[in-house]
Amino acid sequence: MNDNLVRLENVEKVFKTKAGPFTALRGVDLQIESGEFVAIVGPSGSGKSTLINMITGIDRPTSGEVHVAGERLTALSENKVAKWRGRNVGVVFQFFQLLPTMTVLENVMMPMQYCGTYKGQRRERAMEALDLVQVPETADNYPSQISGGQQQRAAIARALVNDPMLLVGDEPTGNLDTISAGLIFELFEELVRQGKTVVMVTHDRELAGRIPRVEEVRDGRIVDAGAVDARLVTSR
Repeated sequence: MNDNLVRLENVEKVFKTKAGPFTALRGVDLQIESGEFVAIVGPSGSGKSTLINMITGIDRPTSGEVHVAGERLTALSENKVAKWRGRNVGVVFQFFQLLPTMTVLENVMMPMQYCGTYKGQRRERAMEALDLVQVPETADNYPSQISGGQQQRAAIARALVNDPMLLVGDEPTGNLDTISAGLIFELFEELVRQGKTVVMVTHDRELAGRIPRVEEVRDGRIVDAGAVDARLVTSR
């Protein structure tokens, strides 16, 4: 393992609501090293999505420090964080979020527009990404013309096209049938073998039990890892 790719120090996030302040994260410390495969689990409303938003720079902590891929995100402007994220982090969502009016290839090419990739290279790199996730035949299709599993593979290709250091999956198998979910999970395993760092939020205890490291979030805090491992063993 190399140095920490992700480091959160005493991170707290408080949201203002009509009912008053709501604390989503409470003094969270987390380190993830390059090449790790980490599952983030926990009940709905526990703070999982907020934690992922801290790691990806989509949101900022109320207090504490966030360091990812060599940058102190809490010190960057929103514009600089957005540019940093485009180069260093790929995000895969539960509902694919492919633009329906664009072909699969056009969807995969889109992130390169914001990273200064030479226009003549975009198609080649997008096709390489589709080859990597084993759906090159879908390039000229629109999202509505392919299966959910193929759409998620295309979404992963889009997340990988800028060769990010970190891949984050927010319930990436949650909208798929069991077979498709298994294939997507195996793809993540292969990406880790190739050296990618993968952080995956999941409600699927069976899949989480296959991931080398599991972190559980409850009431805005990370639960002791030993207790999480024991629950995963008894749930299999």
